[in-house]
Parts: sequence; structure tokens; C-alpha cells
Amino acid sequence: MAAIPMFPLQVAMLPGEDLPLRIFEPRYSALVSDCLATEDPAFGVVLITAGREVGGGDVRSDVGALAHIGEVADFGDGRYRLKCAVGERIRVIEWQPDDPYPRAAVEPWPDQPGAPVEVDAIRDVEDRMIALFERIAAARGAEVNGREFVAGADASGDAGKWLYALTSRLPMGQADRYAVLAAPTVAERLVALSDAVETVTAMVEFQLSGE
Repeated sequence: MAAIPMFPLQVAMLPGEDLPLRIFEPRYSALVSDCLATEDPAFGVVLITAGREVGGGDVRSDVGALAHIGEVADFGDGRYRLKCAVGERIRVIEWQPDDPYPRAAVEPWPDQPGAPVEVDAIRDVEDRMIALFERIAAARGAEVNGREFVAGADASGDAGKWLYALTSRLPMGQADRYAVLAAPTVAERLVALSDAVETVTAMVEFQLSGE
């Protein structure tokens, strides 16, 4: 399989999210220029799990997604502002030399067959998220309708996409976001999100108990 351009990031991007980028580093300027010369300009995005991409020596995850370039502002001298739509999930088969930018052979990685996921199970996680948002607001002396934070998440009618959308609305660590992204099945994604909600809720309660 031919290698595609890759953009390692400090965040685990999820299908369905928007990805704004400002490009100025020469190698990523080359990446964008090469992508724009294709019929469907896109590149892979993966989470940096350790280290920093700048200067090399970073450790990259093997599960990511394709970022499709939509809006482009070209300021010249290799400087761009992009608005990308994060699409289908991918899995890295083999990393190639960074010449002149990161590249990898990848394959599409759709959701694998698994146990069925009931709507009520997702609604339960959603309700726990709503309760969390309202708990945070109440601690700050505010009153909100927590359901507004999850409005539209299930618009697609697809359980897998619904879980991605809910995940994007929850403030969580990158390891938890990656666990949701890398879950092979929708059922496992539900478990990963449920665990993340529990972790964030416990963290919030601990912080509030010290105030």
C-alpha cells in the first residue's frame, strides 16, 4: 500500500470533528502543497503518545483518522491556514522515513463486528454527562441545561458516530480520547466512553471537595 502524508498531533482527533491548522514549518508546508495537488487532498492524523513531534524522537499511535482539507488560505512563503474535516478511521500498517515529512502506509479501519449496543445504554452515558455538566455549573453558581451540551450528538442515527460525538463534548485526557478512538467495536467504544465519564466525574468531585 502506498504511503500517505501523516500529521502527528498532541490531540487524538475523532471522526466527525473539525481540525483547524496553521501551517508554517517547512516540512508541513511541503505536506500541504503535495496534498493540494491531489484530487482529494487529505492526510492522516495520529496522536503523539510520548515526546514532541518538533525535533523528532516522538512516539506515535497506530490508530488515527483521515483529515480532509476543506478551506485553504494560502499566505505565501509556505504559510497556510486550513480547515479540515476529520473523517474515516485508519490504522497504520508501517511508518515510512520522514522524508520530507512523516508518512505511513495505512488502511481504513471501520468498526469491527461486536455485541449490539442498545440506545438506552448510550442514553445512560449521555445522562451521566449531562449530570456532570450541571454539577460543574452548580459549583460555579450557575444554572445550565446540561442537555444543551449534548444536543445533536445523535443526529446521524449511527451508534458509533453518536459515541464519537459525545466524546468530543466531554473534557477528558488524551489517553481517554484515544481509548475511545482505538476501540475496535462500537460496544467497546461505549465502555471506553463510560469509563472516561467515570474518571472525569471522580476528578471533578475530588477537586470540588477541596474547595
